[in-house]
Amino acid sequence: MKHEKHDRVIYQAGEHIAHITLNYPERLNVWDFPGQGGLTDQFFAALKKAEDDDDVKVIIIKAAGRAFSAGHDLNTVGFIYGMGTGKPGERRASERIRLQVDRTWMENQRGLFLCRKITIAQVHGYAVGEGFYTAQLCDLAYAAEDAQLGHAEQRLGFSGSGIPSIPVLIMTVGLKRALDLLLTGRLISGKEAEQMGLVNKAFPAEKLEAEVEKVAKAATLLPRDGIAIGKATRHLIYDSLGLTAGFAQGYYSHTMFTNLRWEEDEYSFFKERREKGTKAGFHGRDERFAGLV
Repeated sequence: MKHEKHDRVIYQAGEHIAHITLNYPERLNVWDFPGQGGLTDQFFAALKKAEDDDDVKVIIIKAAGRAFSAGHDLNTVGFIYGMGTGKPGERRASERIRLQVDRTWMENQRGLFLCRKITIAQVHGYAVGEGFYTAQLCDLAYAAEDAQLGHAEQRLGFSGSGIPSIPVLIMTVGLKRALDLLLTGRLISGKEAEQMGLVNKAFPAEKLEAEVEKVAKAATLLPRDGIAIGKATRHLIYDSLGLTAGFAQGYYSHTMFTNLRWEEDEYSFFKERREKGTKAGFHGRDERFAGLV
């Protein structure tokens, strides 16, 4: 069994299965952006390692602690583009930097979606924003019944934009259900995710890992060449269905969002974060939806 532990990712491989564990539990496994050397870079390096290992047939993506992933780190979102304090005289973040960062990020996501090995997401606790994208872009996904999944990040103002998995989401659950999740940002349980087809099956939390291992072991019975041909075939099918178009659409619309202007009567998380801190900005964002959805 190969075992490597980095700051925020644990990589283990053996018996044809690679386990990639998000290991930033003190912050609920929040993601940063490419090039920052944190969880994102370490995760995609581990994914490539598994993809390049001819002995690996299946990759299980899971997480340490009480959540799969709470999404992006709201303490730092925006700063990667050059967005700063908002003080007078500060230079506006350039379009070219925004596009470069977002394109690299979405190309990483495309790499997960088209990974040459069979990918399985093992979801427990919160799977929000980037955590939810990750589960959607894996071949298979299984969740704890009490997991909480959703696109809460859309409440920042995206309103159904800025992410690569929208075509996949629409294809998976249908247009109306997809728009429900995107326009409300509401969280759903693992059980409801199973009913909607967002995960293959939901299990009691204490049985989740064992059940995922059984599925992975069953998948390892497939031949290496068969897996490779199957993944290549689905790549062609995904292209013909337009599912892979979401990665280009996603980075462009995300960059557009980073230039959004809020009117006086609209809620700007970035303004609230600057004036009151991340926690108050985060809670203020969601408190407005209480009792509505």
